[in-house]
Amino acid sequence: MSVARRDLMQMQRLLAFFCPIVLAMLAMTGLGTGFGPTPAASAADAAKRIVAVQFGLEHPIEASMAPIVLASSHGLFSAEGVSVTTNIANGAAAAIARVASGESDLAITDINELIRFRDTPGSAPVKAVFVLFNQAPYAIIARKSRGIQVLADIEGKTLGVAEGDLAIRLWPALARQNAIKTATVKLSHVGAAVREPILSAGQVDAVSGFSYLSAVNLRDRGVPASDLAVLKFADYGCEAYGLAVIANPTFAARQPSAVKGVLRALIGGLHLAIKDPAAAATEVAGRMDDGSRELELERLKTVLADNVLTPEVRRNGIGGIDPARMERAIDQIAADYKFRKRPTPAEIFDDSFLPPVDSRLIN
Repeated sequence: MSVARRDLMQMQRLLAFFCPIVLAMLAMTGLGTGFGPTPAASAADAAKRIVAVQFGLEHPIEASMAPIVLASSHGLFSAEGVSVTTNIANGAAAAIARVASGESDLAITDINELIRFRDTPGSAPVKAVFVLFNQAPYAIIARKSRGIQVLADIEGKTLGVAEGDLAIRLWPALARQNAIKTATVKLSHVGAAVREPILSAGQVDAVSGFSYLSAVNLRDRGVPASDLAVLKFADYGCEAYGLAVIANPTFAARQPSAVKGVLRALIGGLHLAIKDPAAAATEVAGRMDDGSRELELERLKTVLADNVLTPEVRRNGIGGIDPARMERAIDQIAADYKFRKRPTPAEIFDDSFLPPVDSRLIN
């Protein structure tokens, strides 16, 4: 037999062996056979796998929402298979109510207001699944020129309190803890829109509020930083956590992977904000009406330093809670709120949606 004849026969045997295998693989992928999914069908299937998420905010976007803005603009939500649409509520109570009703699937709001909500009759079992603010931003912002340097100096002064202010609800516990004679402090109830203006004008000695909002707004109004005393509750023994992501229980049970994906995307957005606060502030300001990049950059730096990157977060990672600390925080809420049934930390916070600790560490 010639060499050419022998080579031809060997080639025929190889083809007889491999052709059925190749044809089967092509049939499985739908390539070159006229069967199987077309590119258009594949795109439609992918679209079906994207989970739409209604994400509630308790107030219009500002620098504290940088992780959400960046997760959206950098495609982190879509990479996790979720399509996030935000809606704006009128305050923490309204944001929680929307999640409870299912109008929002998730929301970022004050965890202490959630604790009070869960104690109301017939409340839905809404839980927090991620803590963004490891320390609450509650503060008293005072004018040093009015004789206030430290918390004890508030005695005998007038404190402006805005309608719906959350900080003042933990004032009784803070005052008791620091032996402040509350009877000597005059509370002046004002509209939220005039809280900073009346302090700027000298009509009150101090106001209660959020450190990253009121203090930064006052400096923007021309009050010198050297004349502002920002008395952060956390520096005086307040154990409260702050902003947290909360979840509708039905949505969380039906779409646990979507909830986990949103949290991973938010952590990614937070890393971007930490890495380049200036770029983050630019993006946030671009989403605002008449937003100021400089103002939001100052606000973001304040939030990261005071509320997010705490020693506890650097030790244990972002997003979780210390149950013992949460117990103490609930006790402090009880100083100004009579619980029908005092909740446990497990009734408020569900850690089952958090990524592993090593992916939540922030260096």
